[in-house]
Amino acid sequence: MKQDIQNREDIIMLVDSFYSKVRQDILIGPIFETIIGTNWDAHLPIMYNFWEDTLFQSRNYNGNPMRVHQQIHQRIPIRPEHFERWKDLFTATVTDFFEGEKAELARQRAVSIATIMQIKLS
Repeated sequence: MKQDIQNREDIIMLVDSFYSKVRQDILIGPIFETIIGTNWDAHLPIMYNFWEDTLFQSRNYNGNPMRVHQQIHQRIPIRPEHFERWKDLFTATVTDFFEGEKAELARQRAVSIATIMQIKLS
C-alpha cells in the first residue's frame, strides 16, 4: 500500500525519480540537458526546496520560477507539448509512489503551475 508524501525525504525521492524520467525523455530531456547540463547537483536541491515549500509551507524556497522559465523560453521556446509532457511525467511519478492528500495536492499544484506558466509564456 502506498503512503502519502510526509516529509522532505519523500520529496527528495519524488523529485529524483521525476527528473530521472525527464532526463530520459525524448521530448523534454534535451531542453533540460541544454539548460542544466551537468549542474544537476545545484538544480535538484532548489527543486526539493520548491516542492517542500509548495506542499508543507516550509519557506525553504525563495526563487521566482516564472522569471526563470521566461529566461529559458527566450533561449529555447517552451511549447505546449513540452508542458503537457512535464505534467504527465510529474503526475505519473507522484502516482507511482504515493497516494493521499499531499500526493493529490502535488498533482494539482503541478498541473496548475505548468498551466499558468504556459499561458504566461504564450
